[in-house]
Amino acid sequence: MASGFGLTGSTGRCYGVWTEFSECMRETTDPGHCRNLRDDYLECLHHRKEYTRLNAVYRERKKQLAAGVDKVAW
Repeated sequence: MASGFGLTGSTGRCYGVWTEFSECMRETTDPGHCRNLRDDYLECLHHRKEYTRLNAVYRERKKQLAAGVDKVAW
């Protein structure tokens, strides 16, 4: 997970975010101070916000197509 090694042997895609989060946690006494970095790290790993946004876009597109809109902005 946070080993720093990616699938191809190079640096992992989320390792930079992990090191920033880890450094923040090491330097602070209030873990809530690092919440944004933690959220960024989890997003990098799992892409939940990205998938949620894409699903909303796809649902809206499907709704517009069903309503018979001539040109759907894509």
